Amino acid sequence: MSPDEPVVVYALIIINKAGGLVYNRDFSSPLSKLSSNDYLVLAGTFHGVHAITRSLTPSPITSNVPRSTLTGLEVLESSNFRLTCFQTPTAVKFLLFTEPHQPNCDAIVGKVYELYADYVMKNPFYALEMPVRCEEFDRRLGAWIRGR
Repeated sequence: MSPDEPVVVYALIIINKAGGLVYNRDFSSPLSKLSSNDYLVLAGTFHGVHAITRSLTPSPITSNVPRSTLTGLEVLESSNFRLTCFQTPTAVKFLLFTEPHQPNCDAIVGKVYELYADYVMKNPFYALEMPVRCEEFDRRLGAWIRGR
């Protein structure tokens, strides 16, 4: 992803492995504003849909593909936005809402994950599975999204 390409990110949601909302942030959104309760419902609903789509993923009968390598819903596209889901090996899901024709969404969500690993997971005061309250993560994430 080149630094000259404009990045239009509407929102970011992080869901823990149990389906709970641990982080949400709006950046610039022409989409309708959601309430805190709506974000909680969205996180839980997406977690369930992701689990269902993961179980529907076809796997060859003859191969010994571990279930852990099967993925669920990865991209959802509409005329108003594109939702990209990145699931970590520890089952944390990053939901990135961008404009519909945003290129390189995988690179964008990869950078978000890198910032999360550096400023949330390495924070000695952060408790796993709890809401993310790391000012440095917020600052770096906002600066990176705006600076693109």
